[in-house]
Amino acid sequence: MGPPSTLCANVTSLKQTHRKSASIVTKAGTDGDVQHEPGRKRYRAIFFSDLHLGTKACQAEAFIDFLRCHDASKIYLIGDIVDFWRIKRGIYWPQSHNDVLQKLLRRARKGTEIVYVPGNHDEAMRDYCGTRFGGIAIERSAIHVAADGRRYLVMHGDEFDVVVRYAKWLALFGDWSYAFALWANTHFNTVRRLLGLPYWSLSTYLKQRVKRAVNYIGEFEAALAHEARRCGAQGVICGHIHHAAMRQVGDIAYVNTGDWVESRTAVVETVDGAFEIIRWAHPNDRPRLEVLADELEAAA
Repeated sequence: MGPPSTLCANVTSLKQTHRKSASIVTKAGTDGDVQHEPGRKRYRAIFFSDLHLGTKACQAEAFIDFLRCHDASKIYLIGDIVDFWRIKRGIYWPQSHNDVLQKLLRRARKGTEIVYVPGNHDEAMRDYCGTRFGGIAIERSAIHVAADGRRYLVMHGDEFDVVVRYAKWLALFGDWSYAFALWANTHFNTVRRLLGLPYWSLSTYLKQRVKRAVNYIGEFEAALAHEARRCGAQGVICGHIHHAAMRQVGDIAYVNTGDWVESRTAVVETVDGAFEIIRWAHPNDRPRLEVLADELEAAA
């Protein structure tokens, strides 16, 4: 794993363009008692999802490196943080997974407001919604108010996945298939690294190329946008489908945080109210700046 300073340079950001700069309201000193360590890049908020702690595919070390380089007044953990589905089939819990939880709890003790919205893989935590654990608030969903006053519905998104809701056996089979694709990726990318080639994701390729997968993603985005509209929000920030994106869906800003299994992505809100996707570089890739697609169009 490269040093944090090296990894921090390999960041891809995607700025939100639908925001009206005239409506931004930010004030110095609004971080209250949050203790920010020197050398970290500071944000108003950071949104993570789909860490899948408890699985071999989890990128725990990279996540820890990300936390070393970034700080925020508020952190949202948007589901599938711990993968209880996989743990039920066999416990895998290295020290690095403990370190992730310890660092998050330490941030909470130092004053960072942390909200945990459970997903389907950690749905057992939904029994504790409305309570706090180690300073971390557990909520079924949340509303994030951005610097410009816009309201964003924050939720994992599995509630709008018909496979998860009505055919859990199929969802479990899909989870096994995804795990197999990750296993195949590991061996395939070992050869690519020996050839000096960057990381390549089979599952991401299939999501972008298979028509049914593309349609599924489109329907998922439309369903989440509809729910945000119903809740009186102007945007939605979610996870679940492991596909980072920022785009306008009608009058709703749709933001997906991606995952920390393959893509290593997070969404941040800067101090002036802009939203960005950060793609944490794979340590074995040559340093480069990638361009993410799906930039938000200007709101009507």
